[in-house]
Amino acid sequence: MARWHSCNVLQTGKDARQLWQFNVGGDSFNLAREEKKLPTEPLPAKLITKDWGTLLRPKLNIAWLPAEKVFLRVVQLPASDLAETQSMIELQLEKISPLPVAQIVWSFELLPGKKDGLQTAIVILVARSLVEEFLGALEGQSYFADQIEVPIIDQLLATKVDEDGVWIYPGTGSDEHSCLIAWWQGGVLHNLSLLHLPPAEERGQFIRDQLAQMAWAGELEGWMTGTAHRHLVADATMADAWESCLREKSDVPVTVSAPLPPQQLAALTARRAAKPGSRAPLLPPEYGTRYRQLFVDRIWMRALGAVLIVYLFGTLVYFGALEFLKYQIGGVEQKVSDISQSYTNAIKLREQTRVMQDQLSLQYAALDCWKAVAELLPEDLTLDGMRFEKGKTLTIFGSAPESAAIKVNDYYNTLRKVVVKDQPLFIQSGKPPSITSRGNQLSWSFACDLKRPESE
Repeated sequence: MARWHSCNVLQTGKDARQLWQFNVGGDSFNLAREEKKLPTEPLPAKLITKDWGTLLRPKLNIAWLPAEKVFLRVVQLPASDLAETQSMIELQLEKISPLPVAQIVWSFELLPGKKDGLQTAIVILVARSLVEEFLGALEGQSYFADQIEVPIIDQLLATKVDEDGVWIYPGTGSDEHSCLIAWWQGGVLHNLSLLHLPPAEERGQFIRDQLAQMAWAGELEGWMTGTAHRHLVADATMADAWESCLREKSDVPVTVSAPLPPQQLAALTARRAAKPGSRAPLLPPEYGTRYRQLFVDRIWMRALGAVLIVYLFGTLVYFGALEFLKYQIGGVEQKVSDISQSYTNAIKLREQTRVMQDQLSLQYAALDCWKAVAELLPEDLTLDGMRFEKGKTLTIFGSAPESAAIKVNDYYNTLRKVVVKDQPLFIQSGKPPSITSRGNQLSWSFACDLKRPESE
């Protein structure tokens, strides 16, 4: 029982359906939820459906089989283990079954206690066609039963039998037109009959006749001795009508006791069904196999659906992130474009400024050169001309008497040392002056390179 986490018990009826859910903890079955639905209302899917969570928290679905579909028999067998007991009951099926064995499903429940080396078994017989019809109706309500149980068995097992007599259970389960009759003698259950009742006006005589016939049969079989005390297990409403019926034309005393409440009976059914064992189930094996396969298929389909959803979500996230990155890249590219245009404009302005600065510096340099050339020119030298070459070389040429050759060199050296605004005007290195003699006159020329500051 420890492997079950929860258990559902479903009772079907013509006017309503009752569903109990129990939480399983060790040997205790605690009622967690109770639902009552009309036949046209769907059962709560969250309670009855098996999903991924069922793999970790197993759920047991039980359905109560209506009493009118069941045949009950009592057999006495030699005490043995469960498997051998099942084999012995199977050998007696043809004898005790009202239907051909091939057309029934069956199960059994062992009563506690043994006497004279014998054990008592209650055999439950149901027509296979009725079980299949019942399961089909449950499937239409999306309820896939793991087990089918008969609740009157739990009511019978819960009854305290402290004397010989007959116990009468009218209105078993949700069926008010059935009645279970159990005969106990010497602490042993000898006979069990599930009667289908006629209309109310004929019910009293029918019950009295059935009790008389069962008593005669018990006397013939030898287990019935004396008068059987009558015990009526019914609620207050039903007990009034049945007690008067049983007392009519009879001096046998009638003891009335209350039946178990439905939720308590459901808990007993759940506890009994959850016990591990090898007893034959009322649920046909092929249905159990098909339900397990449906569960596995449903898990796989949901797993594939979950994977597909995760894949689609991941794809959407990927494309969303891609579009966001594209948006960011577009913004960066736009910034780069703006900065590039600004950078180009800045470079253009810088070059224009440099050109203007060069033009301005050359204008002042020309004036400074002219001033230096004019102020430092010796009296014996004649300046014939001067020119700028490529804005950085000043070439001077002129004439002089032959005796003034030394002054040309002095003039060259003095001119190279000119300082303007604390900066040398010319580069100190250079070629010496060129002097050519023409009779009594000299032609001279030399070049000085302007010392221009490096542009920033």
